[in-house]
Amino acid sequence: MKLIIAYVQPHKLNDVKQSLIEAEITKMSVTNSLGCGQQMGFTETYRGAEVEINLLKKVRLEIAVNDEFVEKTITAIADGAHTGAIGDGKIFVITLDQCYRIRTGDTGPEAIG
Repeated sequence: MKLIIAYVQPHKLNDVKQSLIEAEITKMSVTNSLGCGQQMGFTETYRGAEVEINLLKKVRLEIAVNDEFVEKTITAIADGAHTGAIGDGKIFVITLDQCYRIRTGDTGPEAIG
């Protein structure tokens, strides 16, 4: 079992979701986040003063999958998020020791579904 965490551009979220649906991956958590990476933000003029914006809007996806879905999930996220520009995002894969489904009491791979 793995937990896949991906940070992508907000405007690519629908493309990523569509790509995941086509790969038969429909369970995910999505949250808004702020961050900076290689692009290091930008400078903007606000009311005559220069302001450095170095925390940019991102979307964080968390998807728990069984081992046979890991590569399929990574490929779907990468395909949906790719623009070829700096700031496309990152994907992290973390091993899950255990998973519990509260409603049924299922544990392990059966709990992920």
